[in-house]
Amino acid sequence: MNSPFSSGNSAGVSSFIPNSIEPTPRASVNRRDAIKTAFAGAGVVTAGGVTGAHAASKPAIDARRASLKRYPMKKSINLWAFPYPDRMNLRECLQLAKDAGFDGIELNYDLDNDLSPKSGKKEYADIRKMADKIGIEISGLCSFLFWPYPLTSNDPVKRERGLELAGKIGQAASDLGVENVLVVPGAVHIPWRTDHEPVRNDICDQRAREAVGKLVKSAERQKISLNMENIFFNGYLMTPMEMNEFVDSFGSEYVQIHFDTGNISMFQNPEHWVPILGKRTKNIHFKEYTRKGTDYSLETFRPLLDGTTDWPAVIGELDQVGYRGYLTFEYFHPYIHYPEALIYQTSDSLDRMLGRKS
Repeated sequence: MNSPFSSGNSAGVSSFIPNSIEPTPRASVNRRDAIKTAFAGAGVVTAGGVTGAHAASKPAIDARRASLKRYPMKKSINLWAFPYPDRMNLRECLQLAKDAGFDGIELNYDLDNDLSPKSGKKEYADIRKMADKIGIEISGLCSFLFWPYPLTSNDPVKRERGLELAGKIGQAASDLGVENVLVVPGAVHIPWRTDHEPVRNDICDQRAREAVGKLVKSAERQKISLNMENIFFNGYLMTPMEMNEFVDSFGSEYVQIHFDTGNISMFQNPEHWVPILGKRTKNIHFKEYTRKGTDYSLETFRPLLDGTTDWPAVIGELDQVGYRGYLTFEYFHPYIHYPEALIYQTSDSLDRMLGRKS
């Protein structure tokens, strides 16, 4: 493994000079040089600059610690990173996200939890009040239900159920006062499900457009954004140009894109997608991916910074297109022991990525 001080980084190299190298003879130091050295050690700027302890209190900027630029994007985390609902209830998760320094949290709609067909306006109003009291924003709604009930399934019963559930997710978002709803518009293939029959590409596209076309009518009335997610494993909308054409075809400001960095990283680069998607990106999943492994499944995704994603390039491109929304960490494996550690580690990583730490 390379040293953290390798790859052309000269900072700290002096600590690793071999003993066999003879030190350079020390030049004589006059009184003037000694005074300069003393001033520098005290944090005093002598060339017409600011003097005193204020200058000394600011640590030197170090690119090994964090981004040198501060970015005005917001930190968020998906509820799947928490041991919910088995070991933490929703209130505990919201409070932990707040305590760890997140601006928002993304909640997940399922068949049997706090956000489900079992809940209604009253329950969602209570969740909204709870989040507001804690001081945490709800960055969006997400769901795994698009996989057992794909909007493009060959089974008409599954298609109809998927459309029904997508409508319920939208209604939940409206009741919660949440703007962003993630939508998986279709799937040619779902490799982790044995009950999915592959769908021909052109048929998948036709069914996806029909389904989203029906959903957008309610979304426009509810003022919620249906954000299409890019997913490499489903074999549909495989390039940013295809995604753009799909979204633009509806001619609605309420159909946008939920960009996921990890879902394309097997063969593509997220920093390449960002400028092509442009202003259509309404919400984002930050999923860390490693190309060093050979397990092409959900296990491939890693905690932030423990992978091969070029995060400075990704965030730089997002900044260039004017993205100022949430960066939501999505991860499916809460830590078995001390699960709070993952939440705090992620918050710290995002702080460094966004230049909130020096």
